[in-house]
Amino acid sequence: MSAHIIAVANQKGGVGKTTTVVNLAASLVEKKFSVLIVDLDPQGNATTGSGINKGNVTSGVYAVLLGNEEIRNAIMTAQHGGFHVLPANRALAGAEVELVQELAREMRLKNALAQINDQYDYIIIDCPPTLTLLTINGLVAARHIIVPMLCEYYALEGISDLIATVRKIRQAINPQLDILGIVRTLYDPRSLLAKQVDEQLSTHFPDKLFSTPIPRNIRLAEAPSHGMPALQYDPRATGTKAYLALADEILARTAGKYKIP
Repeated sequence: MSAHIIAVANQKGGVGKTTTVVNLAASLVEKKFSVLIVDLDPQGNATTGSGINKGNVTSGVYAVLLGNEEIRNAIMTAQHGGFHVLPANRALAGAEVELVQELAREMRLKNALAQINDQYDYIIIDCPPTLTLLTINGLVAARHIIVPMLCEYYALEGISDLIATVRKIRQAINPQLDILGIVRTLYDPRSLLAKQVDEQLSTHFPDKLFSTPIPRNIRLAEAPSHGMPALQYDPRATGTKAYLALADEILARTAGKYKIP
């Protein structure tokens, strides 16, 4: 059986995409599923957050996209969490320019993942916070999208922009692409604004909004700087428990192939 491939994407930065990717991967492993993270962001934060030194990455996703390395040889193991990582560093920024003249450039990641997707239950792609060729590669390769978002002004506008992008990708090249769910990140239930945006999300996207919000949590914010998911850094933190609950929701929504153990 092939993996569920999920792109974590939002064209707005600072919404907790990478934190979601790393902690969701660790939570799925905790529930006995095999997981691969694909770091498509040249900043390489998912790589660092997995405990991998970007300076030691010689043949990560950059080499795979350019066809200079087999994907099997580029995958590394996270220092904590039990998942695998196709890492990235600043060299990935050059792929944007180098791929422009290549044939089927938007299919590079999809074709590479086809070689190994039967080895994992879930493949989670950390997309850059801009609509670039790298993001398009992630959306073309994915079956589902998870959208992390802050409950703040202009949040719904950002969601609308992403939905427009999804429609274009679906019409042009990936008709199976859909939004698996919207995750409220850095959520503070005491904020009146958060409650107001929450109500709007529930009204406009009742079937897409995950019931589990990810709270503002010091431990959750500290964990990536130690190169580990919150599950390993502080398993009792409220943020850790929230990601475990979110993993259950994702498993339930993708239960066509896999059952929650």
